[in-house]
Amino acid sequence: MRAFSRLAFILVTCAIGPFAVQAQEQHPETNYNQHEAFDPGFFTQSGNMYRSASGAPGPAYWQNKVNYEIHATLNEPDTTLTGEVKIHYLNNSPDSLHYLWLQLDQNLFEPSSRGAATTPISGDRFDVKGYTKGGEHIQAVEVVYKGRTYKIEPVISDARMQLRLPVTMAPKGDAIDVKVSYSFSIPRYGADRMGRLYTKNGVVYELAQWYPRMCVYDDIKGWNTLPYMGLGEFYLEYGDFDYYVTVPASMIVAGSGVLQNPEDVLTKTQQQRLKKASGSDSTVTIVSESEVGSAASRPAAKGNLTWHFKMNNSRDIAWSASNAFIWDAARVNYPSGRKGLASAVYPVESKGVHRYGRAAQYLKQSIEFYSRHYFEFPWDNATAVAGVALGMEYPGIVFCMYNIEDGNLFHDVTHEIGHNWFPMIVGSNERRFMWMDEGMNTFINSFASNWFNGGEYGDTTNKDIMHIAQVIKSSTSPLITAPENIGLSDYGQYYFKTAAGLKILRNVVLGRDRFDYAFKQYIHDWAFKHPQPEDFFRSMNNGAGEDLNWFWKEWVYKTWQLDQAITEVRQASNDLKDGCLVTILNKEKMVMPVLVQVTEENGKVTDIKLPVEVWQRGASWTFKVNTTSAVTKVELDPKHDLPDGDRNNNVWTK
Repeated sequence: MRAFSRLAFILVTCAIGPFAVQAQEQHPETNYNQHEAFDPGFFTQSGNMYRSASGAPGPAYWQNKVNYEIHATLNEPDTTLTGEVKIHYLNNSPDSLHYLWLQLDQNLFEPSSRGAATTPISGDRFDVKGYTKGGEHIQAVEVVYKGRTYKIEPVISDARMQLRLPVTMAPKGDAIDVKVSYSFSIPRYGADRMGRLYTKNGVVYELAQWYPRMCVYDDIKGWNTLPYMGLGEFYLEYGDFDYYVTVPASMIVAGSGVLQNPEDVLTKTQQQRLKKASGSDSTVTIVSESEVGSAASRPAAKGNLTWHFKMNNSRDIAWSASNAFIWDAARVNYPSGRKGLASAVYPVESKGVHRYGRAAQYLKQSIEFYSRHYFEFPWDNATAVAGVALGMEYPGIVFCMYNIEDGNLFHDVTHEIGHNWFPMIVGSNERRFMWMDEGMNTFINSFASNWFNGGEYGDTTNKDIMHIAQVIKSSTSPLITAPENIGLSDYGQYYFKTAAGLKILRNVVLGRDRFDYAFKQYIHDWAFKHPQPEDFFRSMNNGAGEDLNWFWKEWVYKTWQLDQAITEVRQASNDLKDGCLVTILNKEKMVMPVLVQVTEENGKVTDIKLPVEVWQRGASWTFKVNTTSAVTKVELDPKHDLPDGDRNNNVWTK
């Protein structure tokens, strides 16, 4: 018994010894806690049959499908749109459905909407700007199920509409058809996403959120019914679109998808020019400035014309129409060898080489870059429209402000078309997770900017990581915060903090090869599907072969800051050849790898990278540097790759 007690005492003493030493090494001037940073309880959900633990869709993954046929008419004298949408809804879920939910986004502009009620008195970029005629007017709703037609009395709640079905949709493949007749007044300023721009030669109409759209039903939330309130964007099902827009004959229409009846709405000259553009890497003018407004530029002198477009496997569509459009186009070359078309339409106020005269090239070359490096653009064409919206994206069409120039225009075009990858191809939930589309898109934009014309417009996202350090310092909301819950002066971090974090993962934590492989695998796995944040985390952890949970926690879920400091530099012994010992301190809650540059008296410079794991046991770490002469300078993060909030303690000099 005594022998056992003595042995137990020895074992316990040995076990607690390291903790006693560690306790002595804690520094009162640090906020760091390694148990918070390397939290074993963070992100412990298991994978399932729908969403694999590897980050890919599981073997039983499902999502519902929605096909649309839309007929709409633009009534210019009273600036209204009337339409009828036929929806074919396929229930692939394992659940029976007793009701359907649709989005009525134009109800944002109804004066009593939640979006109007929650707009600051000072206004903001995404508000309704005092528009009093807004709101979606539903004339009739009916459903057809197994050949029988039922009239439905919809239940409208703000920007959502519930259809309580007289039948039950069976799981795993049952279908129903919905028909809705509707109309709305087109707002002049449509929350910076659509609207009307008045120009010398006519109004530029940008039509988006212009038809009742199905809410997403998924395996995470069931029906996703968060209302449209301004800042939070969209979460949509994929399907095929067949749509017809009737406008005054004098107008040119640019729309998502492929024009099906060019012989009805374009002159023979315009059709010939389009054919030429489809074979030209240089920009070809389809409608010139001198032709704008001329009778010869339109196949009909009066009345209306109907433009017919189709777009398959898309989550949305948008379009624009105007009497004022100049139209340029050029060929797009895809990696697979197929060809597409990039167009730019704009009023005379936007003409010139410093404005939209280069927009078709900005669009063409951006599509080619993203297609080559991430995922081939799945649709045949795209258009950049100069109008009232500062910048807004839809599949195959982007709206950019009419009066911006040069680099600002390039960055607007490449950013908005970049959204065709996030979230138009990788269909994340923008309404809840804005960082997953804005941030990932901003990340890829920087590479397109550096590539275009030999870097003519450079990298706008992270020239100096210190900017991100300041963003982190001033931020009160983590990235995971939903858009409608974040401060209106804080939502810029969705773009830049996310992009900077991905660059840190690529350049510092993982290296380019491992990061790029995992990131591209995520895109391919989730193309035309609905990933959640956890799916992205799992994808990157598995694809890169690294447990990055410490990073996801601090960068996405927290507002922690980084402050690495040098506390001591001393020779290991009296012999300079024995090297020196450097002690560093992690003063704030965020952790990162350690980048160190050591300069010696004889001019030798040594760069050292310590993994993030040096912080797993506490806030202080001492490491040895092999030197051959006296050390004159030690600097942490000499190239400013990390968002260190206080660089005054990053340098030690002899």
